[in-house]
Amino acid sequence: MFKFRTMFVNAEEILRSDPVLWAEYQKDFKIKNDPRVTKVGKFLRKSSLDELPQIINILKGEMSIVGPRAYRKEELEHQVKTYPNVIKQLDLVLTIKPGLTGAWQVSGRSNISFEKRMEIDYNYAKKKSTMYDILLIFLTIPAVFRSKGAW
Repeated sequence: MFKFRTMFVNAEEILRSDPVLWAEYQKDFKIKNDPRVTKVGKFLRKSSLDELPQIINILKGEMSIVGPRAYRKEELEHQVKTYPNVIKQLDLVLTIKPGLTGAWQVSGRSNISFEKRMEIDYNYAKKKSTMYDILLIFLTIPAVFRSKGAW
C-alpha cells in the first residue's frame, strides 16, 4: 500500500532494539508517542494526510474507498494467537478489500483495541451496502478533523 513515509528510515531497527518499545508495539501494533515518527510524520498522521497516496491503490483496484483497515501479516498472526475468538470474524473481514476509510477509522482508530477493531470490521462486512459506505464517507470528514485516535 502506498503511504507517505512518517518514520525514520531505520524505524524497524529502533523498534526491535528497544525491549520496552517492542513490548508496547506487541499489544496492538501501535505506539502512542512513537519515537520513530518524524516531526513531519506526526503532522501527516494527525491530519490523516499520510493516507492520501492510497488513492493510487484504489485506482489500481487493490483497495476500495470504504472497507476494513488493512492488516499486516505479522499483526494478524500475533493477534489471532492472542485473541483466538476473532478467527471466525476474520474469515469474513478478509474477503473485503481494505479501504481508505471505514467503520474503524470513524470509530476512534488507534484508541480501539484489536478485538474491538475486529468486531467493528466484522459488523461492517455483515451489513456492507452502498448507503452504509456513503454514511461512512460523510462520517470520515469530522473524524479527520477531530483526529481522535490518529497518532
